[in-house]
Amino acid sequence: MRGDRQEARRHLLPHFTRGDAWQGESLLVIERGEGCYVWDAAGNKYLDGLAGLFCTNIGHGRSDLTAAAAKQMDKLAFYPNWGFAHPSAIEAASMIADHAPADVDRVFFVSSGSEAVESALKFARCYHLANGEEGRHKVVAREWAYHGTTLGALALTGIPSFRDPYLPMLAGNVLRVPNTLGSTDEPGRTAQDLACVAAVEEAIVREGPETVAMVIAEPVQNGRGALVPPEGYWQELRRICDTYGVLLCADEVINSFGRLGYWFGSERFGAEPDMITFAKGVTSAYQPLGGLAVRGPLVERVWDSPLAMFLHGSTFGGHPVATAVAVANMTAMRDEEVFAGVLRNEDRLGGGLRALMEAHRCVKDVRGTGYFYAVELMRDRASGLDFTEAEVAELLPGGLLDRWVRSAGVLVRPDGRGAVMLAVSPPLVADGAVIDDLLDRVDQVLDRLGGWLKSSN
Repeated sequence: MRGDRQEARRHLLPHFTRGDAWQGESLLVIERGEGCYVWDAAGNKYLDGLAGLFCTNIGHGRSDLTAAAAKQMDKLAFYPNWGFAHPSAIEAASMIADHAPADVDRVFFVSSGSEAVESALKFARCYHLANGEEGRHKVVAREWAYHGTTLGALALTGIPSFRDPYLPMLAGNVLRVPNTLGSTDEPGRTAQDLACVAAVEEAIVREGPETVAMVIAEPVQNGRGALVPPEGYWQELRRICDTYGVLLCADEVINSFGRLGYWFGSERFGAEPDMITFAKGVTSAYQPLGGLAVRGPLVERVWDSPLAMFLHGSTFGGHPVATAVAVANMTAMRDEEVFAGVLRNEDRLGGGLRALMEAHRCVKDVRGTGYFYAVELMRDRASGLDFTEAEVAELLPGGLLDRWVRSAGVLVRPDGRGAVMLAVSPPLVADGAVIDDLLDRVDQVLDRLGGWLKSSN
């Protein structure tokens, strides 16, 4: 039968999946979803503790979103945004502009987060060219940050295993600086005193400000495990960028559309970026859509220059069906006060995960905010022992942690980028009962890990 595991193995090439895992018996064929749960082709039920991939924010099975797609297809299935506009793209852009910070009010649509980051790179270049600063092409990006897989975005990505195989194909224009892991708010110290802040300014000065186009950072960084910035961090990035004429880009492909309890994660931290990249939650992944939101005066500067346009485009950017679904999704999240639910329940999720840390010696740390958390694991917290290389190899990737997660009926993400972690990021519609169910299932996974560690002593 087409649609089964055998057919998948024969013809479907998976994303970021080891061949032995794809060929193994643990391959899941997810067949349907409703609310915060999904079912595989065998009828087994799983709690979607990762919201698909940080993106099914409004949950599965929303007939209002599918109806919006069908209605738009009947009226206008496609027309490009190359010199044209259509109502759904106009309305989606207007809604995004209404909720974005300050004068970030021009929206350029693409189809994915990687394309959104590519667009930010290209816009920064066009803006500096418009100002006659042809030397500005370098970008400051953080260690372990993930910014996408297309070659421009991959150059910014700070995850060695993703980037290194393609190094000969990548532009050497990235200035790598530390992320905020381990940065703490100490009494008597300001954000300006932090080494992770000083490193940004030092990199710009060392390379020459006249060569630097952009600083890019996620409000809460996913790579290395839900890194929440210290107070004042984003204000310092703004000060540094203003001082040296550099554009500041907030990569909010994950952080926006409620993941942190706000329309944009920048709002939570008082950030004032020049550009915001987004994707995932803008349609709750019911259609592929991403984009770049830019401050209006920057766009006007490009248009008033000899360039006269933003030299970039995409066939499917601003697709009528995708933007119609975005409008339906954003309208539903607004009318149903979904973000207020995240803020109301975030302590239940975060506090519950921290309680699991106290109960399990194999948990090293819990980080995050909103509905975006990472549980970092180790061999034994009390003695400070981390996993051996052999243990990491057994746990990740596609190893024991994957099996334990699936046996507990919870789809959270075993993550090995810089440490052994579980990424926890449920749909934003998860209420108290779902959160308690999620915590119980993660507890089961930690029980299995703890038992395995004891048996391997």
